[in-house]
Amino acid sequence: MPDDVFKALSDPTRRAILDELTWRNGQTLFEICTRLSGKHGLGLSRQAISQHLAVLQAAGLLTTRREGRYKFHDLNPQPLEQIVSRWLKPHQPETGP
Repeated sequence: MPDDVFKALSDPTRRAILDELTWRNGQTLFEICTRLSGKHGLGLSRQAISQHLAVLQAAGLLTTRREGRYKFHDLNPQPLEQIVSRWLKPHQPETGP
């Protein structure tokens, strides 16, 4: 899973999507497209943004939920926390021979 997370984070558009979900969680595709276009100047199609969202979801950084005809996208920070704790946890001395 960490490789998927690093791949997802390697693209600036996907990082911008995560920034927008940090700003306000639970956005629809339309809201994400509007924010990326207005705030970040990204003129991508809805299909292109959907593909980026799929990569983020496959990496576990994004969850979706449906309410009626709307699909909401939520940030899942758990994979990032796992990566951070991997290198930032206190060093444990090795024991044994």
